[in-house]
Order: sequence, then C-alpha cells, then structure tokens
Amino acid sequence: MDRSRLSAAIADLTFTRDPQDCAGADVVVVDLARHAFAVTSVRAVAPDARIVAFGPHVEDAALARAKVDGADLVIARSAFFRDPASAVTG
Repeated sequence: MDRSRLSAAIADLTFTRDPQDCAGADVVVVDLARHAFAVTSVRAVAPDARIVAFGPHVEDAALARAKVDGADLVIARSAFFRDPASAVTG
C-alpha cells in the first residue's frame, strides 16, 4: 500500500532494500519501521542526497537516531503520508 501511495505522489520513483542501490540518488526515503538503521549506510553511499526518514510517532528513539545518523528530515509516518511530495522536495 505504501508503494502505491508513494508512486502516485512522486514521479520517477525507484524502490530498493539495499542502501548500496542509493548511490547517486538525489533523494532517498527511509521507512524507519522497516529499516531503522539504514540512514548511516545511505548517507555513506549517497553523501549529497536529501534523506527523508519517516516512522511511527511513538518511536522517539528511532526518529532521534535517524536525525543523528544524517537524515535531513525526520518526520512521523502520518505527517509524511499527508504530503510525501512536499517532504521529498523540502
């Protein structure tokens, strides 16, 4: 369901589970509920990318860690899905 919602809101979208596939990306969106520790790896392979991390609002530690690990925007899942296009364009 998330994939279809994202594809409808954001053009030219590619999905991957491997942070190595993010090399050269302009924007990377990380679902912290599924990939809580991916931000560091993504930042290493895509140092200039805008990293948007979203997760459950009750997961304070995961949200805080994503910011420390290098995410440019950390946002609650509900807020992200209200307007994902705005989140990725900043």
